[in-house]
Amino acid sequence: MTLTPSADRAAAPAEPPGPSAASDPSAASGRSTASPDRLAKGLIGTTDLVFFVVAAAAPLTVLAGIAPFAIGVGGASAPAAYLISGALLVLFAAGFTAMSRYVRNAGAFYAYVARGLGRTLGVVTAYVAVVSYNLITPGVAAAFGYFAAGHIEQRTGAHVPWWLLSGGCVAVVGVLGWLKVTLSAKVLGVALVLEVLSLLLMEGGVLADRGTAALDPVSFDPSLLTQAGVAGMFVLVIGAFTGFEATAIYAEEARDPARTVPRATFIAIGFLAVFYALGTWIVMGAYGTDDAVAQARADGGPDLTFRAAERFVGLWLSDTMHVLIIVSAFASALAFHNAAARYLYALGREGLLPRGLGRVSPRTGSPGRAVLVQSGFNALVIGLGAVLAVDPYLVVLLWSNSVGVLGIMVMQALAAVAVFAFFRTDRRGMSAFRVVWAPLLAAAGLAVLAVLALFNFDLLTGRTGLVNWLLLVPVPVVAAVGWLVARRIRRTDPERFARLTEVDVERD
Repeated sequence: MTLTPSADRAAAPAEPPGPSAASDPSAASGRSTASPDRLAKGLIGTTDLVFFVVAAAAPLTVLAGIAPFAIGVGGASAPAAYLISGALLVLFAAGFTAMSRYVRNAGAFYAYVARGLGRTLGVVTAYVAVVSYNLITPGVAAAFGYFAAGHIEQRTGAHVPWWLLSGGCVAVVGVLGWLKVTLSAKVLGVALVLEVLSLLLMEGGVLADRGTAALDPVSFDPSLLTQAGVAGMFVLVIGAFTGFEATAIYAEEARDPARTVPRATFIAIGFLAVFYALGTWIVMGAYGTDDAVAQARADGGPDLTFRAAERFVGLWLSDTMHVLIIVSAFASALAFHNAAARYLYALGREGLLPRGLGRVSPRTGSPGRAVLVQSGFNALVIGLGAVLAVDPYLVVLLWSNSVGVLGIMVMQALAAVAVFAFFRTDRRGMSAFRVVWAPLLAAAGLAVLAVLALFNFDLLTGRTGLVNWLLLVPVPVVAAVGWLVARRIRRTDPERFARLTEVDVERD
């Protein structure tokens, strides 16, 4: 892959665009603006962006459902793995946010790769992004139905089909996605605060009872990172951060995106890394490191976290967390739905998907048609799961999300290389560390993790053999389709090809 400038690459402005009252009426009035093919501007602030990306990561679901599995696979070093993964993503974010000053497009990964590595590879990335984000959303909706149905049956004895509850989740998420994006931010904010508070109460109870004995320093012994299972553990751990990159997806709708997007990205990564590491460390400390690892390897489920809440705080907290994990799944579904719809919108606006997807609701400023299509896809996946009578968690969630997470990891690695290529000949006043070394280190680390995810795919899907091979097919297939589409456009309509990604708000 060549990193030299080519005719396939878009030119970038010499200076970053800055919002001004003269060029953007919404900036002067404090009100949003929307047109049939532009998202409403100036609606989203830093706090809203943080809510979107942290809620997508679903902290309670991670600490209750994923962290125990990571402990079982990798042992006592799981807390350190969360910090190391966070540090890698900070390196990625350094370059990612530097480029956000020049590229503001709802198809974030697509636009970044197109500007840095050429439009052909950008279109390939666009199709992979659409598949990845759209697969994650119905999977999380299925998890909502799974958790909700289980809770209802446990409390009342009534059996409610999971797919009925998941369908309700899809419908409500679709309505919220259609309405103004600020309403989604408020809903996500409430859900996230409740999740975090419940986990902090659990951690406080453990520390109040066990004191510093709950904080075993062995978890940060570097020698543990050489033990068996560590590679698989990192695959699980890095996946827990999926969604943080969505800050750039909302750049067109953000207030002062040159500041809002970087600030929100670093806050989200830093919060998730520390919160995951501390939470995992304290959950292990609730039992003692060796006992926690043994129990995690025995069942690897959320009971490790819920039992700690019940033992050190009370049954009421454990019961509350059982409810909040349902809320967590809903919030994650909403956050990923909004991101997926904006990718559909961005590609529709570019003509890479039906142009109708690139239309915006004049009343709410949301990508209305893309929201409807994304909701329809969610309903289709849930419906197929119901008809085939498959397990909503082990099949619908794990299978769809494993493909989506792998696709996003590959795109992150490509985006990091694209940042380096974009600034290679002109750093535009940025430090060499931020736009050269940080992106290259991040690209190398993310590429290694993507390869590890590929070779440890069974950890993500819970299956082996033919099933995994079939699940891996969609990503290369859509990548090939993207490449063919890009080559056809370049051959038949070079002027249109040259305008791809040139619809950023910086051009307005």
